[in-house]
Amino acid sequence: MGHVLWLFWVYGGYFLSVATSGFFLYRLCAPFVRPRKGRVWNALLFLNLMGASGMVIWIGDPNLLYTLPVYFALFLLATRGDWVGRLAVCIILFCLEMSVCAFLDSYVQFFNDYGLYDLYDVVTRLARPLTFGALWLLLRRRLPREPATLSRRLWKLVLGLAAMPLCALIAVVLLTFRKYDSAEVDAVAMSQGVVVLPFTLLTSLVLLLAILILAEHERLEQSNRLAALREVYYQGLRQQETQVRTLRHDLRNHLTVIRGLLEQGKTAETLGYLVQIAGSPALRGTKRFCDNETANVVLAAKEEQMQRQGVAADIAVSLPRELPVADMDLTALLGNALDNAIEAVCQAEERRITVRCRADKGLLMLRVENTMRGGVRPDLATTKPDKSAHGFGIAGMREIAERYGGSLDAQAGSGRFELLVCLPLPKTP
Repeated sequence: MGHVLWLFWVYGGYFLSVATSGFFLYRLCAPFVRPRKGRVWNALLFLNLMGASGMVIWIGDPNLLYTLPVYFALFLLATRGDWVGRLAVCIILFCLEMSVCAFLDSYVQFFNDYGLYDLYDVVTRLARPLTFGALWLLLRRRLPREPATLSRRLWKLVLGLAAMPLCALIAVVLLTFRKYDSAEVDAVAMSQGVVVLPFTLLTSLVLLLAILILAEHERLEQSNRLAALREVYYQGLRQQETQVRTLRHDLRNHLTVIRGLLEQGKTAETLGYLVQIAGSPALRGTKRFCDNETANVVLAAKEEQMQRQGVAADIAVSLPRELPVADMDLTALLGNALDNAIEAVCQAEERRITVRCRADKGLLMLRVENTMRGGVRPDLATTKPDKSAHGFGIAGMREIAERYGGSLDAQAGSGRFELLVCLPLPKTP
């Protein structure tokens, strides 16, 4: 019976410890990456985080070298989205986990020095879930419900910064691999570890917070862009309202002129005058492309821009008033797709853009086709000097599409470019 209880403690206690650590790490990871659809991928991500939290890592221990490629491969396999962002988050979480494991395993050794091997085992097992749980509680209020999204250039920045704690972790753990050959090397390695490992942990936490701050900043930028488009749209409405009032005020005078021309038998002049009145912007009214206000705002602003630049626009859009797509995401998809199209078509001999967008049978389909001259950049990035003010290329639009479980395809040929976005829409009850 005692042997059975001992086995239960050894294996059951170990499993409970790493499972608890995996739970907290998964909750900490969820606001930064999206697992692939399906329970299998969620389970794989959880098991990867859980298994790494149970690794025994000492300063000077090569286990870190064996754990790293497996951790990275499983993490990238189980998640979806921009690979640069996934790699950055993977490095940060790896550094966070390994710094905690290496610190606990290396500096609780004094129990072994006194022959308290069982106590050492208990402390290191319990300390892991307690530490990871404390870290999750520390960040819990700052964690968003939806995974943070950044542009490719910001993910590259985070990836570059994530290299610092990774290099520090590798240096203190792996570069002291032969520390046991000398008491002096052992002392230096342990002294370095007590400084570098907490630094690695702290840097990882700061980088996670930095991702959240940058994501909020980008969200506010997109909100400001949408607000600017709305302002342009409403300024046009106010201008048309003013023109209607002016036309109504002058209507009596117009009727007097028409009556006079008809009395004089000047039919041709009368028709010409009527044509002038009919061509007044006030009589054209506000063009509505669909029932969705956000789409109307973006399309109205972009159509006006196309008219100014002499671009022939063929726009047919059918979207309902309410869509299960965030206004910011819809604005980013429509706005950046049209920005890229306008930029390309202005360099072509024939300036024509065709826009088709509709929500039907559980799908939102967007197709933007434009003429172009020459080739097209693989990432569809803008060629303008101020890249911060013009679009974000295909990587950002593809990230939005994948976030909704959809797809983005682009093809070019015969002087034409076509962009096709497909988003599945949840069924409404």
